[in-house]
Amino acid sequence: MRVLVVEDELKVIAILKQGFEEEGFTVDVAFDGKTGHLMALGTQYDIILLDIGLPHLNGYELCTLIRRRDAQVPILMLTALGTTDNKVEALTLGADDYLVKPFEFRELLARVRALTRRARPDFGPVVLQAADLELNPSTKQVTCDGQLVALTAREFALLEVLLRHKNEVLSRADLIEKVWTLNFDTGTNVVDVYINYLRNKIEKPFGRRLIQTVVGMGYVLRDEPVAL
Repeated sequence: MRVLVVEDELKVIAILKQGFEEEGFTVDVAFDGKTGHLMALGTQYDIILLDIGLPHLNGYELCTLIRRRDAQVPILMLTALGTTDNKVEALTLGADDYLVKPFEFRELLARVRALTRRARPDFGPVVLQAADLELNPSTKQVTCDGQLVALTAREFALLEVLLRHKNEVLSRADLIEKVWTLNFDTGTNVVDVYINYLRNKIEKPFGRRLIQTVVGMGYVLRDEPVAL
């Protein structure tokens, strides 16, 4: 498994490189955002770890650039910035997880393995379906009424969870836990933001509602669509 670490602290780099290599990973290191961007463009990585306070191109900017090219590669932000606003911004820009320094390497390793496992699902039905919506976990493709719909990695993960729990009401806390794998203020609106992103892509163009809001409880994706 190949990991790209974009980090400018030599001590942190040494810890990560030693730890991952002992676990059998191949580790590439970039010391600034611009170099990290070039490396991400030129190599297929299983996961990318980003600091936020990077020279030349910060972690938020780099995450955005990577997501424009690759909607699927897992991105984990590894940073000393630990406020809810920092986390929400990173997740909204396309990061899959967020770990605050200082950290225990074994926790980081567990998160990396969980993210890469989700990126290569080998369970469940070949195609998940509701009405005319189909999601293929293996090919990472989504279609509505036979038309291919482009989703970001986070949108895809959220839709996959909703489909795997079809007709089941999921709270915002449930969705944060299953999709973002983070424990942070459940009062954040990041779930609502991404539900709206999905609705703009899989509902509005097709004139029907699949994801329904259950007031005071959360969201549910139902088999039977409702006309908009």
